Amino acid sequence: MGPDELSEPADPEAGPAEPLPAGAPPAELPPAGPPPAEPPPPELPPTEILKPSRAGRNLRAAIVVGLLMGGLALVTLFTIKIIFLIYVAAVIALGLWELTRVLEARSIRLPLIPVAAGGAVMLGLAYYRGERPLVAALALTVIAILAWRMAGGSAGYLRDVTAGIFTLAYLPLMASFVALMLAAPDGSRRVLAWIVVTICSDIGGYLVGSLLGRHPMAAVISPHKTWEGFAGSALACVVAGVLLVPLLLHGAWWQGVVLGVAAVGAATLGDLSESMIKRDLQIKDMGTVLPGHGGVLDRIDSLLITAPVVWLLLLVFLAH
Repeated sequence: MGPDELSEPADPEAGPAEPLPAGAPPAELPPAGPPPAEPPPPELPPTEILKPSRAGRNLRAAIVVGLLMGGLALVTLFTIKIIFLIYVAAVIALGLWELTRVLEARSIRLPLIPVAAGGAVMLGLAYYRGERPLVAALALTVIAILAWRMAGGSAGYLRDVTAGIFTLAYLPLMASFVALMLAAPDGSRRVLAWIVVTICSDIGGYLVGSLLGRHPMAAVISPHKTWEGFAGSALACVVAGVLLVPLLLHGAWWQGVVLGVAAVGAATLGDLSESMIKRDLQIKDMGTVLPGHGGVLDRIDSLLITAPVVWLLLLVFLAH
């Protein structure tokens, strides 16, 4: 008998214990000591470790939302261009709202009013007046941010002003290059080329990376991004550029190659930069307004960074 059994008092109503029959083996007692440890689970191969987890993501919803956003962009882009510009401004406003919320959670007070008002002015001036008024509006908005935050006192002034200037550059300034592209006589086709090339980077990287991804590209920043996926993005972007530049914009095929290579570099940088921001803020997604995607900023991160790159290359290639 074990020590626990000896410590229990005898039950007076139970009566004497019945003797074991002759020749019966004694009852086996459980072995003393802790139970044996379970064997460790088998290690996953590298492909399983690097394979993107879609837990919590509704792929069907993501596809439907992507198609709706793309369809709305196409309809407004090739009907009345100013409506497309309003669509862009609405997307940027949602992104600004998302960024304000996540920064507030880290006690960063974004000067929202001057950033939003100045950003709207920048978009309008870029479309109607061009690059020079855009630069002037950018500088005046920075001055407005410096003045606006003074009312909040000196505590955290540099932190909040820096966040405001970063947000101004990351959202309204990047979107202003879309307005500059749109203002050209063939602006709708330029903007379409920008959208398609950037989306091809995302699609090519996802398909090739999920099927063949083995070598992490930036494991600390984005564990699921692989060099194989980057190769898929590059191939898709170059093919899209070679097709779109001659067919839509009457340029040379080699200009499409350059556009594709530059776009995949910018799109990858935009994706990694967004991942760095979220890691710094210790969040998974920027928001929840887009089912299957997360937030608006989770969807447009690549588009933001490719916009000035594509605008500049098309300005050089298509100058007449």
